[in-house]
Amino acid sequence: MRYPQGGGLTVERQQFREGLRLQAAERFARGEANSVIAEDLRVSVRSVQRWRRTWDEGGPRALRSQGPASLSRLNEKQFAQLEAELAKGPAAHGWEDQRWTLARVKTVIGRRFHLTCTIQGVRKLLVRNGWSCQVPARRAMERNDDAVRVGQGGVALRGSLAAARGAWLVFEGEAGFSMTPPQAKTWSQRGRTPVVRVRGRSRRRVSIAALTCYKAGHRSRLIYRSRRDDGRRDGRKSFSWRDYRDLLIAAHQQLGGPIVLVWDNLNVHKAAGLREFAASRDWLTIYYLPPYAPDLNPVEGIWSLLRRGWLSNVAFSTPEHLVQRVRRGLRHIQYRSDLIDGCLAETGLTIRLV
Repeated sequence: MRYPQGGGLTVERQQFREGLRLQAAERFARGEANSVIAEDLRVSVRSVQRWRRTWDEGGPRALRSQGPASLSRLNEKQFAQLEAELAKGPAAHGWEDQRWTLARVKTVIGRRFHLTCTIQGVRKLLVRNGWSCQVPARRAMERNDDAVRVGQGGVALRGSLAAARGAWLVFEGEAGFSMTPPQAKTWSQRGRTPVVRVRGRSRRRVSIAALTCYKAGHRSRLIYRSRRDDGRRDGRKSFSWRDYRDLLIAAHQQLGGPIVLVWDNLNVHKAAGLREFAASRDWLTIYYLPPYAPDLNPVEGIWSLLRRGWLSNVAFSTPEHLVQRVRRGLRHIQYRSDLIDGCLAETGLTIRLV
């Protein structure tokens, strides 16, 4: 990699590149061809040509390193203060939206340190200190990050509890898929936007409730049930508490052991009938995730795999076609326990033996 994460060449790489240029200078004096020098030094011919022009104008001394291309106008202490200001968010500095642009960072530097920087100087400053332009992740405004941190520790504790009891740690999640496919990037001729034809009037959808099951020393499992929208206005479009009950019974039979279930605070999950069912089953223990914390649920990773893989850019012709693609993707994931493990790893949670 030419440039490290901090931006620009490191001191070691600067010295290495300087050594290459000085070796090339010695070979220039011997009259060797540019192509031969480039092949031996494993650099491009264009670089050797540029070095030769510099050598012709100023000799070997002109090929020595001149140091970094630019120096930061903020020292480490000042940049730490700048990071603290940026961490407050754009709203704290008078902007309505939540975007940090180079122009806004430049304004903050001017207000805080009374320094004038160019836009390119601000970009180099941020890149040099490990910043980059990224697509932000969305979080609900009602989310309590302190509760999520506590809940994350609680889920890890329940993983240890499940391991100690010899139980399966099971996460549950549900999602709906319509005949309008998720969009994904595709190659096309420049200037011609690719088009995916979809049915504009169809409201048919399929709902999936899935369980990701983990147990130390065992292959991770994925168990799911589907429910199709029959199109009737008076029909139920989502899972009832009886559907969840039947799914848990089927999971217990397939896993062959006790279950520690972790799911969100959906009102159906807290239905009286489901609570009575859980209280009467000694093999089932239920815990709830913190509110607005889908990033702690590995099942969300399953939906992401489906949308980015088997469902993206598919022109669904019929509801049966949609169901077929969803099931095909889920069956593929069922046979790839490493994908299920990756969904757990993405949450930052682990299952520990106690």
